[in-house]
Amino acid sequence: MPIGIYERMDNFTLHTHHLQKGDCLYLFSDGMADQFGGEKGKKLKYKPLKELLESCCNLSMHEQKEKVDKFFTDWMGAHEQVDDVTLMGIRI
Repeated sequence: MPIGIYERMDNFTLHTHHLQKGDCLYLFSDGMADQFGGEKGKKLKYKPLKELLESCCNLSMHEQKEKVDKFFTDWMGAHEQVDDVTLMGIRI
């Protein structure tokens, strides 16, 4: 469901999560998952993005940024960036 006005306006559901010190939250747009790249020039999709974030969540936030930046640049290769990319990580 997009945020804003759309043809079909379903209700949003409120979810509550209990966080602990050291937990990481990641907020992101669809831009990274929709980026074309890799050996076959296909979309990255969400599963590899989730695996990437899980693989580096124990690193410092700076190290995570470097790893994600390198991964995304390597994934894109010579492909043009097709969308805006927003990824924000927060450690509690």
